[in-house]
Amino acid sequence: MKKRVKKIKGFSIYFMPYSEIRNLDSEGRMKKILDIIFGNNILILQGRLRLDEETRLIGDTMAMIGHVKNFRGIELAVISGNGRENLLGKIRNNVASTLFGGDIGAITIIGPATIVKEIKRNPKKIELFLNK
Repeated sequence: MKKRVKKIKGFSIYFMPYSEIRNLDSEGRMKKILDIIFGNNILILQGRLRLDEETRLIGDTMAMIGHVKNFRGIELAVISGNGRENLLGKIRNNVASTLFGGDIGAITIIGPATIVKEIKRNPKKIELFLNK
């Protein structure tokens, strides 16, 4: 007897290591991320975009609302360490961030607002609420 597995239609979760966008310029990073989001994917990015890139991504997607069919914007959340590292840990993270071009100790979650209703961040968990 074959057991049927129900599949939720409409989206996928895409994990991207920071190394995939490390060598891209800001324009290339935005294009790659938007291509993933427009494919009805929730993106989990290892690391964090620069602050100006996060701001630009939000601004660009807000400008697209009403101009791109069925696009209602994005939900974005960044989860990083709790900040309770010792001096050596802070130095190590700063060196890694400088070498790799971003905070690789963080995780960024980006999803289309048509799928992601809300992302709640708590110290011990991430809650991702989806639209029905």
